[in-house]
Amino acid sequence: MPVRSTRRTFVGVTALTLAFSIIAFTQAAYAGKPVGSDKGATTEETGGGDGTGIYAAARITYSGSVAANGSKGNVTSADVNWTPPPCWYAPYLGAKDFKKKMSGDIESQMNAPGMGGHAGAALSELKRHYEDEYGWTDTPGYKDYNVDKDGEGMFWAAVENPDEPDLLKRNSCNDLPFWVDNGEAPPPQYEQAITPEILAALAYQHMQLPDTEVSLAPEQTTKVNLPTWAWLDKAVFHEVQATAAINVPGFNLQATTTARPVSLTLEPGTDDAVTYPASGECVINNDDSIGEPYARGKANRTPPCGIKYLRSSGNGTYNLQATITWDISWTGTGSAGGDLPDGTFGNGQAVTVQEIQSVNR
Repeated sequence: MPVRSTRRTFVGVTALTLAFSIIAFTQAAYAGKPVGSDKGATTEETGGGDGTGIYAAARITYSGSVAANGSKGNVTSADVNWTPPPCWYAPYLGAKDFKKKMSGDIESQMNAPGMGGHAGAALSELKRHYEDEYGWTDTPGYKDYNVDKDGEGMFWAAVENPDEPDLLKRNSCNDLPFWVDNGEAPPPQYEQAITPEILAALAYQHMQLPDTEVSLAPEQTTKVNLPTWAWLDKAVFHEVQATAAINVPGFNLQATTTARPVSLTLEPGTDDAVTYPASGECVINNDDSIGEPYARGKANRTPPCGIKYLRSSGNGTYNLQATITWDISWTGTGSAGGDLPDGTFGNGQAVTVQEIQSVNR
């Protein structure tokens, strides 16, 4: 079997670039159902068709509390340095389908006008790699696209994360498609091969947290120097889950990401205000609620969670921002699991503050 010293020498880099211009996935196709954390909502993100009738077998299915139509969810990571994976490797096609797809694309490119020099040499090398066992030290070649093993495994290829804005990061999975036997793990050099942890991060990216509005007393209109009580009942403040799974012949993985509410942060929308507590962060109570509902007789008490405005909003309103922090964890195939950075999601509420110094409550 012909072997080169490394898969990135000679025209290897050019071959890799051309290969992914040839077999790059088409724009992802989506099919979604309405969001619902307990209603079995699902969204599928798949490789698209390209007119040949051959579709990528890689399919990530999202279920639980996820955004509709495969779109990005509403969670913001509290860690500004954390981002979902920009790309990954996943099962693509069986041997016979891969041969039909790849060989046809190679021939089409080789017959294109002006395809000579280094580009033509790269395509010839690519063809030898899949047809004549031409390989590199850590990347063995294949005999006739492994068609004698059809049904016993799949070729894996790169998948871009469509929600990654950085083109260079999105294209960073630039290795040639490689073979993986059914039931076997991908070769260790492919560090970005799909794993439960990657699926957990993608579930995080697609997670849709509930649009929870904080209860206020007084509601919407309050008075200068009058404490406004804020709270969230347990009934509307509960954990949510999102699951990402991939299921193809010989390869099944899943991960469930769970978000648990832990605190509420209030930002009055003006510097002329005092928050309770002073930090503005109201922690969760033992009964999984936050704050305390206002009731008659509490007018002279300081709310455990709330705001006191010191100046009227005039003819306008203050934009009270109520941001919930969620603790994020995940579990997945093979007893895998761990923590992900906290997530946040906030709502704005218009509050009118009137210039009245004291009232009877």
